[in-house]
This record gives sequence, C-alpha cells and structure tokens, in this order.
Amino acid sequence: MTVSTALVGPTDTAQSEDLRTMVGSALRHFLDTRAEDLLSIGPVLEPVVAALRDFLLNGGKRLRPAFCYWGWRGAGGMPGDTAVIGAAASLELLHACGLIHDDIIDASDTRRGQPAVHRRFAQLHHRDHLRGSADGFGTAAAILLGDMCMTWCDQMFDENLPPTANVRAAKKLFHLMHTEVLAGQYLDALEQSLDTVSLSRAMTVIRYKTACYTVVRPLQLGALLAGADDELLASYSRFAMPLGEAFQLRDDVLGVFGDSSATGKPTGDDLREGKHTVLLALARDRATGPQRGELDRLVGEPALTEDGVDILRSIIIDTGALRDVEAQIDARMSLVRGALSDAPLTEEVREALTELAIASTKRSA
Repeated sequence: MTVSTALVGPTDTAQSEDLRTMVGSALRHFLDTRAEDLLSIGPVLEPVVAALRDFLLNGGKRLRPAFCYWGWRGAGGMPGDTAVIGAAASLELLHACGLIHDDIIDASDTRRGQPAVHRRFAQLHHRDHLRGSADGFGTAAAILLGDMCMTWCDQMFDENLPPTANVRAAKKLFHLMHTEVLAGQYLDALEQSLDTVSLSRAMTVIRYKTACYTVVRPLQLGALLAGADDELLASYSRFAMPLGEAFQLRDDVLGVFGDSSATGKPTGDDLREGKHTVLLALARDRATGPQRGELDRLVGEPALTEDGVDILRSIIIDTGALRDVEAQIDARMSLVRGALSDAPLTEEVREALTELAIASTKRSA
C-alpha cells in the first residue's frame, strides 16, 4: 500500500505523516496555552511544563487519534476536519495519564527510552538538594501530572467541538472510556496482587485496560461525532475488540522478547514486575514441576538478571506459550480482516483501517 503525504484525498492513509503532524500540532498548540496558565502561577512550574511537553510531543505512535479520525471518516465525516482532529488528539492526554500512572504502579524506571516521569522528578529532587524523600517527591509529582493530563483531555476535547447532539452523544462515550481505562488499571493492579495467574482474568484486564480505550472507543467516538447509527457502531466493535486484544498480546510478547532499543524499556521488565499476562498464564499452566519452580523463583524478582530473563524466556518457549500467543494474535487478526471486509465502509477507509491494524500488531516497539 502506498502511503500518501496528503491528508485529504483518495490515497489518504491511516499512518499519514500529515495526520500525525496535525495531531502533534494540535497538542502543541493546546500545551502552549496550558503552559501560559501554569507559568502565570509561577516560574517554579517550569519543570512541570517541560516534562509534559517532552512526554506528549516526543514519541508516541498516535494510534488512538488515528482510530478516532478514521472512525469519523468511516461514518461519512469530511477529510481533514481540524476540529475533529483536535478532539481526537485529546486522546493522547488520556493515554499520557495512563502511562504516567502505570509507570508509578509498576515502578518502571524508563518510558520511551527516557526516565519515567516519577524518576525524572526524583532526579530533580536530588539535583536541587530538596528536603525529604526524592522517590516520594517523584511519585507525588507524577501522580499530579497524570491527573493534569486527564483533566486536560476533557478540556481539549470540549474546546475543539461545539455542543451539538452528535458531540453530546460522543461525550457520553468519552466519559465511559475514562471509567473503563481506570477500572482496567485497577484490575491490572489487583491481578498482580493475587497468588494465582488466570487466563480469563488476564483477558479481562486486556479488554478494559487496553482494547477498549486503544481501538474500540476511539473508533466509536469518531463515528458518533459524524452521527453514526447503531449498526455502524456494532460493525466497528466486531473488528475493534479482537484488534485491541491482539495489540495487547503483541505488547505482552514485546515485554519479554522485545529489543530494549526499540521498546524504550529494559528487556524483561514485565518479568521483573511479575505481570500476570496471558503469555505467563499459558506458561504456568503447561510448566513441568521444575519449570514451575523456576517461574515461582524468578517472576516478580526486581533484581532479575539477564541470565534469569533468558531462563524464563526458554520456559515460555518450551511450554509453547509463545507459539500459542502468536497463534492467538493471528486468529484475532483473521477476525479483524473478516469483519473489516464485511463492514459498510468505503475502500479508502477499509484500507486505512487495515493499515492501522497491521501497524498495531506487527510492531517491534
């Protein structure tokens, strides 16, 4: 498929650099205004402004705004509508909130190859010789920055769109999406606190922590903004849910087997954090006695070495867990292709969503 550099036109594609550029520009413009608000309080907030700019403008695949935009187009929305693109860009703020808080929950040191926000502010505490706990300060700052992103998400969405009937319908879904992702975060935290690893519970976490807010709701949100009917919304769900699940399953594989230079996180971080993923649930179900002993000993060990990561990788491969997760990804992508083929979409939108589906699941980071 040829990727066009034009946002408007028959060869427009989901990963168009112009679409990404417009999303980035909308975020930059919004952040410029919010920076003025913060700095009017005092220059001491400059590190907050800098951290949010770096987090939101440097990196990120912009998948959620892209799904929202193509959900709009699939429901008959006009190409290149700047108001809709601005509203779609607000989803990056919801995503930022989730990532910033997730890194605190998981005690992750890095994000996108840079210090996680809580680590960044702990370093600021050290640098400026502040009183008290550097880690405590970093955590407090990151919680507040994540909350700020959640608040700004709502504000950016509202600032771009007039309160029409379509917008009011979309806003209900927008708020539901907020609830689902936070509930998914809680379910994920709860899962890590349980003694057992459950395949069904791991899939529930995937649906609410990732699939709904990454693919399903952004698509439906864009569709509602264009006045879509229930039939189209249901059609979107038929390919969006398996795609969102495949996206997270791929993320789980990368968390164990990914290249840290591409993922921006240390190799094996999910194993050190003891993430109860589908990959780990399958490995534990099929492990021999000695293999299970190694899983119990090494998974969740914060000081897990590269040799320990290699041992766990071998168990995951030998039990067939990696093979089966790859098969699950392939099976879901088959459902996605079939549902996209049946969906009442123009060929342009179908091709764009197909491209987005591939980009979401055939990634290295």
